[in-house]
Amino acid sequence: MRPEVLARPGSRLCHVTTLRIGVLGAARITPAALIRPAKAVDEVEVSAVAARDPERAAAFAQRHGIPRSAGSYEELVADPDLDAIYVPLPNARHAEWTLAALAAGKHVLCEKPLTSNAAEATVVAAAAEDANRVVMEAFHYRYHPMFARALELSATLGPLNHVETELCFPLPRFGDIRYQLDLAGGAMMDAGCYAVHAMRTLGVPLGGGEPEVVSARAALRSPQVDRMLVADYRFPSGATARTRASMWSRHVLGVSARVVGEEGELRILNYLAPQVYHRLTVRTAAGTRRERIPGEATYTYQLRAFAGSVLRGEENLTPASDAVNTMGLIDAAYRAAGLDPRG
Repeated sequence: MRPEVLARPGSRLCHVTTLRIGVLGAARITPAALIRPAKAVDEVEVSAVAARDPERAAAFAQRHGIPRSAGSYEELVADPDLDAIYVPLPNARHAEWTLAALAAGKHVLCEKPLTSNAAEATVVAAAAEDANRVVMEAFHYRYHPMFARALELSATLGPLNHVETELCFPLPRFGDIRYQLDLAGGAMMDAGCYAVHAMRTLGVPLGGGEPEVVSARAALRSPQVDRMLVADYRFPSGATARTRASMWSRHVLGVSARVVGEEGELRILNYLAPQVYHRLTVRTAAGTRRERIPGEATYTYQLRAFAGSVLRGEENLTPASDAVNTMGLIDAAYRAAGLDPRG
């Protein structure tokens, strides 16, 4: 039996010192995002998995050393021996199963984007508050020390003029769920949610608050499904921003960010997976300098932060309440590009 810890009435703190997580779905991202990081985070145990096909769940559990598999999503969510649920399902299923997990008293680590649209995000944020449970949106890059350093450096550049972020990669598998409208697919949902979140994270502290969408343009793979979307924004201070998201366009590959202030510029190469390679470049009147910040995989930092938030009430940098703002901009960008928000 796991040793229990004291928890205040109504506290978010888990009643055990080891966080037991169940996985909804045998998704490709799960080994990198949860199973391997759990081996480096002593406070976490991946305890069970469920899939639409119970045989697939059992095979996944055996392959990855997960102790048991459940017969259905419902069975897993209701399991009293689990403290938290990891949701790596298609975008359109995130809100549904996050809400189900919260109703069952579970904490939730949900893959990005947290929901299909801002209305769903608002419902999830309210449910998380009512249940007094942690919901963490899996923007893993946000937990790496490189991005903390980027925020420190951007604050030294003087008043903000402009922020640009991009995530572009080639995905020519056009039958992939990320191109399916009924599953809340599209470049702005998959790649763009990263770009929008990073733009907000860098720009909001310096731009006087949340930005608004000014214009957007998209290239489509099929009706209503964007393969590329570029959006422009304006902050309350008057500073501007741009995000670029692509899964198939002439802009084949790009994972970068740029912050321009009145006193200098910061460029971030590979904010998404800095453990592979990254570079921070600062240019001011004093000259140019470059930095690299060593660290573990972003997913390891994220899982450690999730455990800390649940077990000890440590800060959650990507809560459901923050997703409301990100999804609001994604909805607005779709509308500005002449498309419908997802969901």
